Amino acid sequence: MNISNRARNIPPSSTLAITAQVRAMKAEGKDVIGFGAGEPDFTTPALICEAAAKALSGGMTHYVPTPGTPEAREAVAAKLREENGIDCTADHICINNGAKFTVFLALQALLDPGDEVVLPTPAWVSYKPMIELAGGVMVEVATDASSDFKMTPEQLEQAITSDTKVLLLNSPSNPCGTMYSQDEVRGLVAVLERHPHVVVVSDEIYERLVYGDEPNLSMGSLASMRDRVVTINGLSKAFAMTGWRIGYACAPGGDGALIKAMNKLQSQMTSSITSFTMPAVVAALTEGRAEVEGMRQIFAGRAKRIHELVSAWDGVVCPEPTGAFYIFPDISCSFGRTSPGGIRIESALDFASALLDETGVAVVPGNDFLGPGAKHVRMSFATSEDLILEGCRRMEDWLGQLSACEQVASG
Repeated sequence: MNISNRARNIPPSSTLAITAQVRAMKAEGKDVIGFGAGEPDFTTPALICEAAAKALSGGMTHYVPTPGTPEAREAVAAKLREENGIDCTADHICINNGAKFTVFLALQALLDPGDEVVLPTPAWVSYKPMIELAGGVMVEVATDASSDFKMTPEQLEQAITSDTKVLLLNSPSNPCGTMYSQDEVRGLVAVLERHPHVVVVSDEIYERLVYGDEPNLSMGSLASMRDRVVTINGLSKAFAMTGWRIGYACAPGGDGALIKAMNKLQSQMTSSITSFTMPAVVAALTEGRAEVEGMRQIFAGRAKRIHELVSAWDGVVCPEPTGAFYIFPDISCSFGRTSPGGIRIESALDFASALLDETGVAVVPGNDFLGPGAKHVRMSFATSEDLILEGCRRMEDWLGQLSACEQVASG
């Protein structure tokens, strides 16, 4: 059977692969601590589950409108107006099968072959394949730890050309765990105002999970950008609903022309999301704020603790996590050394593989996140503090043995 070039050339998701490997090892009874999974370790709040269960038992088992029920879309629009300051209505909303698929749909609706997409890196592993599947050309803007992995206005200006169609921005960031301040967002907007042909796809899936004094600023809330921003969000991360696959987009520009295009695409792909989850969307966005705040506070404590631990490792550089639930330490101090198990480490891939085999600690190698990612690993702190402490202890001990092995070898 012939397989298309499209399917042959697209890489698998490295983050999902690590998660699957950890699950398989645990099923075999192995002692594994997973820092790989990009999902909360909490269960979905009961009030959300009850709303879906009530809808299911009440017979809500048939097709619903492709963009979502009017009630669910209004709940999303109300959330965006009240919490994010985005001037929108339910007609500017579409609800999709997760924020991941929503980004995919937006790019499919926006890009023609050869259109350029500016992407600050390190960036989530799925963005580059999504751009390429839509026929777009990724224009990478590499950042590093010295700027907390944030693109400067000068870098954005240099990256934009007449062929630029989209700026794809993710703040707070996966994998970096950092976010643009409100002043930094406005600095990027000052550049974009000079280039009205550029649309912003703003992936804000982690916008509720921030740990500083300043909340996330949605670029779509700024008057000069309202008609040029596609705001993408969902329920997976903040509400511990990764398996529910509920994401949404808001695009007021052109009287919702992009939303209509995305709806048309989704109508030919998945029709809609599962019908009886629609009342759960309403329940989450109207009644779930206290639950989210409780989880956010726990994540904030974990962010502080894991940063303290990792920053104490000799030679490891790690910006402080200010959003999402990731840290992205530079582990290149281990390169050129030999692990206790005899593996010579020359890359983040070598590091992650040897670490898992020899300590039972799983991290995601940063190579697929682009930019300087090949020097980094992503660690998710969406796990208990006890496991954070034990996992970091194993890593610190192992790193210490790398240094000892190198000294022996050089002697």
